[in-house]
Amino acid sequence: MGLIEEKLTRIEKKYTEIENKLADPEVSTNPALIQKYSKELSDLKEIVENFRIYKTVSQQIKDAKEMLKDPEMKELAESELKGLEDEKSKLDAKLEFLMIPKDPNDEKSIFLEIRAGTGGDEAALFAGDLFRMYTRYAERNGFKTEVMSANSTGLGGFKEVVLGVYGKGAFSKLKFEGGTHRVQRVPDTETGGRIHTSAATVAVMPEAEDIDIKVETKDLRVDTYRASGPGGQSVNKTSSAVRITHVPSGIVVACQDERSQHQNRDKAMKLLKAKIFEAQEEKQRKEREELRRVMVGSGDRSEKIRTYNFPQSRVTDHRIGFTTHNLQGLLDGDINDLIEALIAADRVVRLEKMK
Repeated sequence: MGLIEEKLTRIEKKYTEIENKLADPEVSTNPALIQKYSKELSDLKEIVENFRIYKTVSQQIKDAKEMLKDPEMKELAESELKGLEDEKSKLDAKLEFLMIPKDPNDEKSIFLEIRAGTGGDEAALFAGDLFRMYTRYAERNGFKTEVMSANSTGLGGFKEVVLGVYGKGAFSKLKFEGGTHRVQRVPDTETGGRIHTSAATVAVMPEAEDIDIKVETKDLRVDTYRASGPGGQSVNKTSSAVRITHVPSGIVVACQDERSQHQNRDKAMKLLKAKIFEAQEEKQRKEREELRRVMVGSGDRSEKIRTYNFPQSRVTDHRIGFTTHNLQGLLDGDINDLIEALIAADRVVRLEKMK
């Protein structure tokens, strides 16, 4: 295994060091450190356990080869050796896979920000289709969802909607959904039967935990106003809607869907932390640039990661050349095959980088 074995040895050493830290009385009284080290230990556990098995099997192979020198033990040694070498080969492949660097955000919950792009009302309707697709996918996979903010058109579409998807591993499943999604179909309002092309953009933001980011109250400007529905129709006679501006970064979020100002403020703070965290990640993590370079552009039709073609019931992801003719199934949340194909393609790229 060469270089990989050297890395595994260093990982095992780090694992032991973290175990010792968790046993330290100073750490055991600090909940933040316990959380930090426990997570690090959990992240490394599977690799270390398999590496220790690998080392045991390697030693057994050595012993079996020594036994080959003994004529009386040769037949038994040859029989054992074949099984051990098969096991070692499987462990080689597994450890190589486990060594692919993990995105530290993979286990987190996320916020999906869906915006109508080029195409007017038709783009807003398509944004609504994407919103329902992700909501149904989340339901199928046991994730909880919550609408954080929404600017609806009143026709079943959205100019913009932010969906919270909560559950372990939500980011790992949906992180490749960021980018411009294009739809080709005949709108209901089109009397000539012409196919129109519209677009909507999706941004995927991992939920920021307190351990990830701290927002100072002095850096915030909070405004309250009356919530309103489509067309300016008043839905609340009190100033329950909340807009929060993070002054240092200029990031602004607004929530108005809840009846109480307190609930809207809580939602807005969650979303604000996620946006600040995402902005910091973009600057600090150069290794994620390739993954995110197709992230949200202008919403123009020419920038696309995926096309949903209704006349042919076809969906194509242009990044990996994946095509399916189960368009309606996908829009009903059956996107597991597509997501697994994207994850597999990403693993191949990461594995190649390691070699």
